[in-house]
Amino acid sequence: MKIYTKTGDIGETSLFGGRRVLKSELRIDAYGTVDELNSWIGLLRDVQTENSTKDLLKEVQDRLFTLGATLAADPDNSKLKTPDLDEADIELLEKAIDKMDEELDPLRNFVLPGGHVFVSYCHLARTVCRRAERLCVALHQSVDVHPLTIKYLNRLSDYLFTLSRKMAKDLGAEEVNWLPRK
Repeated sequence: MKIYTKTGDIGETSLFGGRRVLKSELRIDAYGTVDELNSWIGLLRDVQTENSTKDLLKEVQDRLFTLGATLAADPDNSKLKTPDLDEADIELLEKAIDKMDEELDPLRNFVLPGGHVFVSYCHLARTVCRRAERLCVALHQSVDVHPLTIKYLNRLSDYLFTLSRKMAKDLGAEEVNWLPRK
């Protein structure tokens, strides 16, 4: 199998199922952003030292591939079989958030991204996750997007925010609160 096919040289790509579409379509932007998010999650996995977090991040990457496959599927081809997300995937993130929250001080202010490069990676992943979520919501205005797709991305961004706070604590990095000027 060759990496390059030259079929995309005129600005088109194929959906899972074969239909050709413009690369500028919202669907392509949505699953492309999920792919970008998956790369950020991979970077977080690479810098993470805690094995349980590494394992969960690997699970997240698997779920993002599932989500991307669903978004890349031709909605007009009902015969396509794509993997599904389920509520257990969301519950896994919620349990991880709750466990990290037990170790963290209560959140009383907005937190400025930064403090340590690894913490910043979490915030970058979180913002890409939010963009993916917004794109999926926008896509849902014109075609059916499975509700768990949007719910998973929403919870994942919460997880990434909480992970950034936990990493800051574990690394001894300052968590800088945003305090508006008066």
